Amino acid sequence: MAGQTPVTYHREGGIAFIEIDNPPVNALSAAVRQGLAEAVARLADDPEARIAVLFCAGRTFIAGADISEFGKPPVPPALPDVIAAIEASEKPVVAALHGTVLGGGLEVALGAHHRVALPGTRMGLPEVTLGLLPGAGGTQRLPRAVGMEAAIDLITSGRQIGADEALRLGLIDALAEGTDPRAAGEAEARRLLDQGAGPRRLGEADAPAVDAAVVGEWRRKVAKSARGQVAPPRALDTIIEGLALPFAQGMAHERRAFMDLMQTPERGALIHAFFAERRAAQADGLAGVKPRDVNRVGIIGGGTMGQGIAAAALTAGLDVTLVERDDAAAEKAAAGIGRMLEGAVKRGKLAADARERMLSQAFRAVATYDALAEADLVIEAVFENIDVKREVFRALDGICRPGAVLATNTSYLDVNLIADATARPQDVIGLHFFSPANVMRLLEIVVADRTAPDVVATAFALAKRMGKIGVRSGVCDGFVGNRMLSAYRTAADHMVLDGASPYQVDQAIVGFGFPMGPYQVGDLAGLDIGYATRQRKAPTRDPRERVPVFADRLAEAGRLGRKTGRGYYIYDEDSPQGRPDPEMAEMLDGIRRDLGITPRGFTPEEIQSRYMAAMVNEGAKILDEGIAARASDIDVVLLHGYGFPRWKGGPMHWADAQGLDRIAADIARFAQEDPYFWQVSPLLARLADQGGKLADANTGKDAT
Repeated sequence: MAGQTPVTYHREGGIAFIEIDNPPVNALSAAVRQGLAEAVARLADDPEARIAVLFCAGRTFIAGADISEFGKPPVPPALPDVIAAIEASEKPVVAALHGTVLGGGLEVALGAHHRVALPGTRMGLPEVTLGLLPGAGGTQRLPRAVGMEAAIDLITSGRQIGADEALRLGLIDALAEGTDPRAAGEAEARRLLDQGAGPRRLGEADAPAVDAAVVGEWRRKVAKSARGQVAPPRALDTIIEGLALPFAQGMAHERRAFMDLMQTPERGALIHAFFAERRAAQADGLAGVKPRDVNRVGIIGGGTMGQGIAAAALTAGLDVTLVERDDAAAEKAAAGIGRMLEGAVKRGKLAADARERMLSQAFRAVATYDALAEADLVIEAVFENIDVKREVFRALDGICRPGAVLATNTSYLDVNLIADATARPQDVIGLHFFSPANVMRLLEIVVADRTAPDVVATAFALAKRMGKIGVRSGVCDGFVGNRMLSAYRTAADHMVLDGASPYQVDQAIVGFGFPMGPYQVGDLAGLDIGYATRQRKAPTRDPRERVPVFADRLAEAGRLGRKTGRGYYIYDEDSPQGRPDPEMAEMLDGIRRDLGITPRGFTPEEIQSRYMAAMVNEGAKILDEGIAARASDIDVVLLHGYGFPRWKGGPMHWADAQGLDRIAADIARFAQEDPYFWQVSPLLARLADQGGKLADANTGKDAT
């Protein structure tokens, strides 16, 4: 519709059709808002029109705001005014919904007088995920449509619901058949005309009763789930306070709350995260580079990681061959993949017949590499040992067809050394999936020295097809995420050596906003992983490096975390999520005596400042070395792979907000105790002196 208005008005008999066509997702741009306002005015002036159908072209109804307008001065008409005009129409307006109906799109639908949805439609008010609340009537109209509790749930969680649930809640009036929203809207309009139905305005409906006890329980639930976020509790307050006012005053109250949240650091951090994800997925330096075709994927290794990668690939429509060491192991891996896909069926993410089709037609588990001869891409997911991986790649080099992409799922190891095991290093790349690979969205794309550009493009295309966020990294020990993890976990270990308990550290980090502390994460992942890494690095360890003796003792005693029932915490029937182990204090006291350490206390604030300073400092080194191209890429890795609280934007964004001079001063102070570990990044020191930001240091260079 180039050069045409994105909103058109057309009447057939007594039915007016208002169509929005603003691809790709019919976002509520200024032109759409203006077009809707003009269409509603035209409806009022059209003497032949008795009812209107509001619908959208393309694959979805209005999917939300226009992201190109984020951060810019508002352009009239404002969305609340447009929706108010729709609701005020003397002629009924039917909203015909399909695809995704989100944010302002759902608020537009709530302003219409009747709502009908096609099967598969998804609806929600996700504003809290951007640090906001619905600002065009959602907090006031939704409770009048579905009741107070359902509205609180949807608004404070930001979750989406399907058309069936929307019908049960009363959010829509009817669930149509077929795939044509225009036809569904027309059918509903004719039914309403036959009944002589008029406008039914939520703004004129009585507010639902507010039960103080119920509200109190919701406040406790939201405070717990929000974990320090500002928007969800503010949204709850706005719903309740607005419902106690006349509708017009409730709307004004909502708007004030919305504008307040627009100015919060949380909002800025969430918007940063939103755009950082999109920026990371852009394959820099690859303009015009065509990715290789990938339809047949081979996976070597049927452990938890290999199974997760296979399940994710099958769900993405790829043909998968998994190779294990023998038939029994192959059968075990196949069963595990079947269970993963069954879990997706139970969660409503996958149809049962699709699961059966994948397993019977697109998947096989075998015990020979020969089955990979025609694979387009092979992902190695075997034990994290450089010699083992190099042997696998030597075998693949002799079996796989020319042009096949050979990928390693290593978490730490040198991809250049792995590539050198082949005669085709240009075809080798690192694809670091995160566990569980069928769930976690992050994919570190590790580009080796001789990786061909079209192989890099292929990796980004694969990430997109699998629904993952690909982030480019250069080659170093641990790449972006695990290298930073090593630094901030070391800072935590030093505090435990010096007097903190693992439980104090975990509590402080959860208090910062992480879902788990480092020792809880260690128990979940398995303490043998960190132990193996320390053993691998031991021959080249600098004598000034402080070793977490307590961590090694746990691993050597077979206390490997959740999988053995005991690690830093005890896991049993009474405490499936873990409880502190009283023996830890005695063990730590003994280690400190042996090392001549006089223990001291740490406040939660000091724990947080050391933990974050180590994280930010290592991130600055990674950026300065070109391992990551942008500070925002580092943020994406930590947000999606390591539980960094999204409402803080990522560690690099957080550091910029705190002030780099403050963080550099902290590091200088910590260095008085341990000058070996606390060495400030040259980039961080330079920016701190200049009053700059890590975001300013985004070079845009390809990470190599």
